[in-house]
Amino acid sequence: MDRRSFLLKSGASLGLAFAMGVSSCSPGNNLYRGSSTSLGARRLPRVKLSPDRIIKETVGLRPYRLSGPRLDVEMLGQKTIVHNYGHGGSGFSLSWGTGQIAATRAAATGHQEIAVIGCGIVGLTTARLLQQMGKTVTIYAKEMFPKITSSMATGTWSPSHLLCEEEYITPEFKTMWEQACSYSFQTYQNLLGYGDLVTWMDHYIINGRAPSETPKLHIDGLLPEPKELSRREHPFKSKNVVNQPNMVFNIPSYLHHLTTDFLNFGGKVQIKEFKTLEDLDALWEDGVVNCTGLGAKALFNDEQLMPISGQLSFLIPQPEINYRLSTPHGYIIPRKDGLVLGGNAIRNNWNTTPNPEQTKTVIAAINEALVGMRS
Repeated sequence: MDRRSFLLKSGASLGLAFAMGVSSCSPGNNLYRGSSTSLGARRLPRVKLSPDRIIKETVGLRPYRLSGPRLDVEMLGQKTIVHNYGHGGSGFSLSWGTGQIAATRAAATGHQEIAVIGCGIVGLTTARLLQQMGKTVTIYAKEMFPKITSSMATGTWSPSHLLCEEEYITPEFKTMWEQACSYSFQTYQNLLGYGDLVTWMDHYIINGRAPSETPKLHIDGLLPEPKELSRREHPFKSKNVVNQPNMVFNIPSYLHHLTTDFLNFGGKVQIKEFKTLEDLDALWEDGVVNCTGLGAKALFNDEQLMPISGQLSFLIPQPEINYRLSTPHGYIIPRKDGLVLGGNAIRNNWNTTPNPEQTKTVIAAINEALVGMRS
């Protein structure tokens, strides 16, 4: 697909991961503070990194599905069930795109009243899209923000991160992914400037390398290519540094915004737990979109679904930090609710108790990257 044709078709362009499973893309905003007149080195503010500045630790469970997000339609008695779950580490990134697919399929049933099961990022975006299609929507959920799994997400643009096993990336899957990815990307660009919901920032990868091959999930476009920086172009002591702009979602304000919008447009939320399909069948709505995430494992007996845990530690916010930094053993991302430290992923782990040793590992990795940094 040539550049002009792609832009006319999707209105968006994307770049994909090359380090630590991260995908990112942007025409790029230059957020550098300045440069050295003698070396031309990038000047970046320093992170205040120490254990006594940690204000919160969480462990989130990514709903990973071996074959990727489930988006099929099935019947439960007289009810039409449209599935939309199993996004792994790509839930925030793909939520608008898979939500559009699921909402379109739910609307095609002809039902005016639609039930959305789940109040995470996938459920909220799907519900808003159904409202935009003129549907009357009620969200049923066991819990709401801040107790939902989406509250414990990293919140970066990563549309192929921990998404599925490689053998399931078929031509049909790629077509679905490209559709969802393009729609989500354009939606997020339309949110830029709307408070601090979505921001762009530079992402420095220590000991990184630009990709030598195009990833299997990739869309060509006008995005800047990952750039390997010379020693004179960055302030870190490492010789191998790659820069790739990335989007960051400020999770608390973003989830609050979506919930408020949903309610303001006539949506209703009912607190309800679904333990069996009989509980689901008892709903009065005949159109249902299932956005239960990991809850679908027991509710729909989905043997492909498993948790991949990820621990985050939050430092006291530093508004002046305007860049993301990744190392082989951990990363730091500035958000409004704190400087987020993370970097681990444990398959099939249901334990949500933070491990102090993981926090120490990430702090040590970031500190090593910052030692000798020119400021």
